[in-house]
Amino acid sequence: MAEYIGYLASFFIVGGFLLKDLKTIRLINLFGCICFVIYGIFLKDHRDFSQWLLPIIIPNAILSFVQIYHLTAKKV
Repeated sequence: MAEYIGYLASFFIVGGFLLKDLKTIRLINLFGCICFVIYGIFLKDHRDFSQWLLPIIIPNAILSFVQIYHLTAKKV
């Protein structure tokens, strides 16, 4: 099941590059990043923290917060 979440994440990330509207790109990328975080946790034994794929989880979690910031920030 985790592999399918990884494929879905890849689909969202690549699909975001095909769009032109920045808000939509950020939203699609946010979904992709969240899927990659889930993928990084559940690919192996999610109960064992040492099995988590931190090189996948950390940057995508950070990028999720960046996307949320830009999607919710008020334009001046």
